[in-house]
Amino acid sequence: MTTEIKVPQLPESVSDATLVAWHKRPGEAVRRDENLADLETDKVVLEVPSPASGVLRELKVADGTVVRSGQVLAVIEEGAQAPAVAQGGAAEKRAPAPESRAEAGREKEKETKDKLSPSVRRLVEENRLDPGAIPSSGRDGRLTKSDVVGFLGKQPSAPAPAPTAGARAEQRVPMTRLRQRIAQRMLEAQSTQALLTSFNEVDLTAVQQLRSRHKDRFEKEHGVKLGFMSFFVKACIEALKKFPVVNASVDGSDVVYHEFYDIGVAVSTDRGLVVPIVRDADVKGFAAIEKEIGEYAKKARAGSIAIEDLTGGTFTITNGGVFGSLMSTPIVNAPQSAILGMHKIQERPMVLDGQIAIRPMMYIAITYDHRIIDGREAVQFLVTVKECLEDPGRMLLGI
Repeated sequence: MTTEIKVPQLPESVSDATLVAWHKRPGEAVRRDENLADLETDKVVLEVPSPASGVLRELKVADGTVVRSGQVLAVIEEGAQAPAVAQGGAAEKRAPAPESRAEAGREKEKETKDKLSPSVRRLVEENRLDPGAIPSSGRDGRLTKSDVVGFLGKQPSAPAPAPTAGARAEQRVPMTRLRQRIAQRMLEAQSTQALLTSFNEVDLTAVQQLRSRHKDRFEKEHGVKLGFMSFFVKACIEALKKFPVVNASVDGSDVVYHEFYDIGVAVSTDRGLVVPIVRDADVKGFAAIEKEIGEYAKKARAGSIAIEDLTGGTFTITNGGVFGSLMSTPIVNAPQSAILGMHKIQERPMVLDGQIAIRPMMYIAITYDHRIIDGREAVQFLVTVKECLEDPGRMLLGI
């Protein structure tokens, strides 16, 4: 009995996907629910599971093909067995020939490489690495790009080959679907919104002291570390409540005021930046927010985040400080109207009550759509965020 493997139903907002990699070839055995291929959409990577056990008989589309929901990708024969290698005499049964052992080794290496994502496979092949020798940290023991990069960093540097006289090498690599979508959205935001950025700086002494006093008990009680992001999410919500237009969006000639707080938190992955949404963040505690952000980050970097996790959102926070950025002008995540940029915490001399003191300072930025948000509201929004972070008790007291 043959069964067609079809493109799963794509999310409503996604019209097509690109088949980036087959993990099986015709004639190979497959197991029920085993991932046969990866489909890349504008936002996430989807897996194509096998509906039954059997043998893959035919591939209908090649790597790199753009496909749509319901399109036939391959055909499997249910219950069939992959062809067995012909057996020789008794001596061969007792001890496989060196060629057989080598072939088995190549098959094992191929199976390992088939489980790699396209970016990880490219990195492994370019550096001629054995994937089995690299410690993995991804889901189901899969290698991640950071695993490979970390492994490379521990290897002794090989002497660089002597450059060919006059050589001017270059490499042309197609953009991933996600990178194309990011580029499109950034251009749309800049061409359809009147974007302006304002800055302020925050003294994070109080937040650091609070974290230092309670981080061990917090982690023991809630099973998650107390990071900075939950403080910023809560501070932004307090500011959004005071200035609702910053939480609004433009729809034609109307301004839509959102009376809920779905906060997007930008997460960097090896495929690009994604923005999962912490929904109803105003009614969640610090622990719940930290857990959600941590789970989203793991799913995003493993390529298993769902498109539902990325849709919606009324306001976004992005943290360039983790990469060392001291100051930047983030671009609004349309159709939202504003985004907060966090940056590197840096000790700087500050004048406090006439005395110079070293304080942990961070520049914060808000980029906003000047069509509906005035400079006064944007600046006061930042001031409110600053006041909440410099005196965290304000957030508990609602003042």
